[in-house]
Amino acid sequence: MALVAVTALILIGRSAGEVIPAFSGWVDRLGVWGPVVFVAGYAVACVLFIPASLLTIAAGAIFGLGVGIALVLAGATLGATASFLIARYVARDAVKRRLSRDPRLAAIDRVVGADGRRIVLLMRLSPVFPFGALNYALGLTQLRLVDLLIAMIGIVPGTTLYVYSGTVAGVVAGAVGSTGPERGPAYYALLALGLMATLVVTVLITRAARRALRDNGNAAVESQPAPRAS
Repeated sequence: MALVAVTALILIGRSAGEVIPAFSGWVDRLGVWGPVVFVAGYAVACVLFIPASLLTIAAGAIFGLGVGIALVLAGATLGATASFLIARYVARDAVKRRLSRDPRLAAIDRVVGADGRRIVLLMRLSPVFPFGALNYALGLTQLRLVDLLIAMIGIVPGTTLYVYSGTVAGVVAGAVGSTGPERGPAYYALLALGLMATLVVTVLITRAARRALRDNGNAAVESQPAPRAS
């Protein structure tokens, strides 16, 4: 039964990816309820394995940079917590069978040891691990929920990049549609420069995280006891 539920979540998530643009437009028209609905929708997207990058970009276009980042972090944290608890207490065996197909996720329990908080932070910084699946995989480990929540800070660089992209797209769209105040060339050059700087910083951070994860993975393998000779 649990396997059926997990499979249903994945299928729903894939089909719902087409609904994200319509959802974003609806949220934009909700006024004061928009942020609440956005956070709830983002959390549901995480649980349903829906790639939330489009929603993250939409947050920048709808709410602006600062509020957009805050709302994305709130929704992602709620979704990560729900997925983590589902894997740990509701559908553990089904999630384990599902994630065992991905070698990156199957080895997480070995790597996440006593220093789980730092390892998970590095995983959040690295784009190698898909956000939704990683939340479920971490629910199968001994990681504490509080460490999961603290390590959520690792999604800030990538979130900032996507939300900034959405903010720039929203400003450009407003200019093309002749809505909002007029902006000079210097303003758009500054936006482009800021986006490029954010991209460079994000790439540098993710590369450093990837190297650190590789080193930790090698150390974990070397620490395993050697097989006894028969």
